Amino acid sequence: QVQLVESGGALVQSGGSLRLSCAFSGFTLDDYAIGWFRQAPGKELEAISCISDIDGRTVYGDSVKGRFTMSRDNDKRAVYLQMNSLKPEDTAVYYCAADPIVVLGSTCVWRQFDNWGQGTQVTVSS
Repeated sequence: QVQLVESGGALVQSGGSLRLSCAFSGFTLDDYAIGWFRQAPGKELEAISCISDIDGRTVYGDSVKGRFTMSRDNDKRAVYLQMNSLKPEDTAVYYCAADPIVVLGSTCVWRQFDNWGQGTQVTVSS
């Protein structure tokens, strides 16, 4: 059974940093692509970053390039999202998702992912 649990969301001031964690079980990163997504109130899901299970490549959405970094720890069965230089527009619920069948191009697409965590709230105050 695939499970993903996000943690680390908090209220932070603009310009600050935050690190999100996603603990997963029921699969390995050799077989599943995994990614971070977010949804702000009234907006669609947005892809933040994904890691390919085929070649280990990491891709980022344009809105977070240079500020966010996704990493993984196979031994701890977790992936992380280090968020720096946070802005009020980064306020959203952040989700971790995984899937065994993902075609990862220059970006990741949330519709390709079938397994989702419950989300963690990130609020950036101005």
